Amino acid sequence: MGLRQLVIDAWSWLNYKPVMADPRKPGRNAFTELAASWVPEEDLRRLAAYKLLAAYDSNQAGQVAAASGDEAGLERRELGDAAKLVDTALGYLLGDKQTIVVSGAEHANDDDPPADASEAAVVQAQLRAWAEKELLPLRMQQAERTTILTGDGVYTLAWDPAKGRVLLRTLDPGFYFPEWSEDGEQDGAEFPVRVHFGWELPEDPRRGLKARLRRITYELGPIGPASKVGRAKDGRPIREFVDGADGEPVLIVGDVLDAATGTVHRTYPWAPDRPSGITCYLTDAEWLLDDLKHADDIHNLPLDKAAYRVRSDGEVLDRLDLMVDFVPVIHLTNSIPAGGEHWGQPVIAKVLQGLDELSATDSDSSSASATTGSPIIGLAGARLPVDRKTGQPLPVRVQAGMVWQLDEGGRMDALDTSAQLAELRARVDHLLDRIAGNSRLTSSGLGTLDPAAVPSGYALQLALGPLDSLVSSMRLARAHKYRLLFKMVQRLHQAGHADGWPVGESLLSRLAWGPHTPTDRSAVLDEVVRGFTAGVLSLETSIRMLIDAGYPIDDVQEEAERIQKRAFDAAARLADATGDNDVVRAYLGLPKADSGVPPVPILPAAG
Repeated sequence: MGLRQLVIDAWSWLNYKPVMADPRKPGRNAFTELAASWVPEEDLRRLAAYKLLAAYDSNQAGQVAAASGDEAGLERRELGDAAKLVDTALGYLLGDKQTIVVSGAEHANDDDPPADASEAAVVQAQLRAWAEKELLPLRMQQAERTTILTGDGVYTLAWDPAKGRVLLRTLDPGFYFPEWSEDGEQDGAEFPVRVHFGWELPEDPRRGLKARLRRITYELGPIGPASKVGRAKDGRPIREFVDGADGEPVLIVGDVLDAATGTVHRTYPWAPDRPSGITCYLTDAEWLLDDLKHADDIHNLPLDKAAYRVRSDGEVLDRLDLMVDFVPVIHLTNSIPAGGEHWGQPVIAKVLQGLDELSATDSDSSSASATTGSPIIGLAGARLPVDRKTGQPLPVRVQAGMVWQLDEGGRMDALDTSAQLAELRARVDHLLDRIAGNSRLTSSGLGTLDPAAVPSGYALQLALGPLDSLVSSMRLARAHKYRLLFKMVQRLHQAGHADGWPVGESLLSRLAWGPHTPTDRSAVLDEVVRGFTAGVLSLETSIRMLIDAGYPIDDVQEEAERIQKRAFDAAARLADATGDNDVVRAYLGLPKADSGVPPVPILPAAG
């Protein structure tokens, strides 16, 4: 491979694979679908990488190797090591639970709450109710596993008038084709103004349907006049502008035309003081593959050949105005992209060659096991059975109870391969440790570390250090994307005039992840009790520490109120029983009345 063919990009770690050898047409021999003319050349390496990673996940990497010319690939033994790494990383990323938190909602029930605390509590409750209806934990499992496996994942959001809520869906990143600006100045923190989702629909002879290409497009553009369902000359459903009595285009109710500039402005519910001239258009259409020429790719398809889809409510999806000023698509990356890059890297990226070595060693170990269990035997001076018809010696088989008669000086030698088998098994352990270390999942995280080998809990904590760093990096790469997702959910509900959603600027919402490793709950509880009793920890902070440790507490404020109520109810019963105020004050953690110490209660006053 010459220097002109050396490619260094987000998928360079796959260059050692024969299927990725051709930098301009990777995977063409193994993945025939990449030969489609509508697939842009700049996306071929990314799509080939996705297919190859999916093959590792499903124990089919050997079949891919065989398709690319390696005849021994079909004999390759794959025992699910790649899938184990992905599933383990997924478990640590998600933690034991995920909680939607809106800033300020925890102060809604304070004696003197901040001005926006009540609204924050309403939005938090609405978001959590929406997440339960839309099965957010399940959707996250789907999207995040794909993201960890391939490096990228995609969420889409859409308003459903029939259900009265936003729908959350996940899509294969192989269908995702964003359009970036040509100046090349955008990086992973920027967002495309046009996004395509494209895939082929197979031929269906029973229904008389030919092979087709479906493309869904979201794009930002200037606000235009109102449109309605119409028909083209050939009968295809399309959208056409609505003309007024004077022949001038009609605007959507609420839109305003700026006579000086000729642009249309709209006031969105989340920005009442900032009119915008931008909206998002949705197009969903199909093309016959026979109608596409070699120059037609996913970004440039002939519109005169498009067959636009019709939504269940009769709307034609031909630049349908979604009445929002953002693209309702979230692209996740498993890692933080390098400067100028948009794509993430999977967990198994840097240890893929180690997985190949492990598979080869497993295959060799299997062969050595066969010769160890059924050894190769050499006989000298033995009387072997003869076929009476042919007079030729019959094949010799080793089995229990077999007796051979040996002549004088005869001998039998067995080939002992147990030493090689032991060496191969030791190599498997070595490779597993190497893969665990280089993937940063660690032997402790993968469960292959012998607990007896850990001298103390502190040593275990140090051993889990790389795993902690990996999880922190993965969560950091997603933090902004989930804040953006919840902001879009709020705005789509506002645009749909859903009941119970306040109008105004979207509130900051985030996803709080549960602990990714087991915690010493007894130690945390003891620390909380001592800190709370000493007055250095507030009740709310103590409860948050217990939540982080895994205690089943749903809401900080509600739990604080329950604790306060029970404490003061018990204090009232104690006062009735004893009539001694000093006993009651001691029970509540207050100094005696005549001690001279300022009356600062450890438990905040109730009511």
